[in-house]
Order: sequence, then structure tokens, then C-alpha cells
Amino acid sequence: GLLETIGLTPALAALDAMAKAAEIRVLQAEVNDLLGVCVKIQGDVAAVQASIQAGQAVAERMGGGPVVAVIPRPQETAWDAITSPPEFNPLIQQDVVFFPVYESVAPQANHKEQAVEKSASYALGLIETQGFTAVFEAIDSACKAANVEVVGKEKLGGGYVTVIIRGDVAAVKAAVEAGQAKVDGLGKLIAAHVIPRPSEAVLGLLPKM
Repeated sequence: GLLETIGLTPALAALDAMAKAAEIRVLQAEVNDLLGVCVKIQGDVAAVQASIQAGQAVAERMGGGPVVAVIPRPQETAWDAITSPPEFNPLIQQDVVFFPVYESVAPQANHKEQAVEKSASYALGLIETQGFTAVFEAIDSACKAANVEVVGKEKLGGGYVTVIIRGDVAAVKAAVEAGQAKVDGLGKLIAAHVIPRPSEAVLGLLPKM
């Protein structure tokens, strides 16, 4: 299954819906040269179809202009083109192919009960702009507004940059609201979004600082 959007935030929001809609496995996500991200998933045909449908609906609501496809029984010789090796883009100084890494991104907890409690109230917040000044001002305001932690920053080229925060759901919502209010006049707001109880699929693909 393939889902390609303009902007990282619609891609991650769509992926969260996809992972929660059906049992699928994330292969990788790849940044294209058109300010977009292509998320690649694998699984049973029916599960992939349901997953892609759920992700497409979310990305469309967020203005991500999604392009989707489901490829039943991919030809073995096509895999070399469908999946990509690690790649570093020297222009934006970062990787452009992301592979899921689950063990390093889950919220920390000492006991099982704490893990369950933290997971229930845990959220990610994303602020994506076109323009660095705008996103830097936004994230500073977000961090001043609530007790949140910055966990990642990602550039897509063309001035698109996304900063990702995490914390309690209420804190993340307050932070994102405060941050997006600062963008006007400094740059273009591409997306501001909160993902409550993010799926392991999203956590595994988060860009790191």
C-alpha cells in the first residue's frame, strides 16, 4: 500500500489512522522532491485496502492532497524500485528514507501500570510551516505555553519544516494552539495537529533531533 501526501504532518496523521484501522506493517517512508512524503505499508490485501482508505480520508481532511495505491501481489523484481536503501540528502543535510525503529521511541516507564497510564494520556503535536522563522517562533511559544518536550524536526525542502512535540494530551493541545497562533505574518502554516495515543507505526517513524 502506498500513500503520498504534501507535507509530513498529513502523512503521519494518515499513518496513525492507517495503523489503527487494520493490521499492517510499515516498510518505510520516503521524502520526495515535491514537498511530500510517501508512506509504504504491507499486509493482507483486505487489511491494506482498509488501511489506505482510512489514511486517505484523514490526509484529505488535512489538505494533504493524498495519492494512494494498493498493489496486490507485487512482482518480486519490482521490489528493488518500490523499497529504497538508506539515502542522505546533502542539500537539506538529513536522511530522506525512514525505516521504523520502535524500541527507541516509546514513552519511558518503570512499571507496567505506569506505562498503561502514560500511554492513555500521551500525545504527539506537530507544527509544520513553510519558513524557518515561523516554526522556530511557533515552537518557542508552544514550549512556553505548556509542559511539552521537543522530540524531532524534519525538513522536506522548499522551506517546509516540521517540529514534533510530545507530552500529556491537554498540554500538547495547548502548546500546538499557542504555537500555530504565532505563525501568521512570519511564514505559511502548513499544518498543526495533535495525535492522541499515537500508534507504534507513527512512533517508529518519528524524526529525531
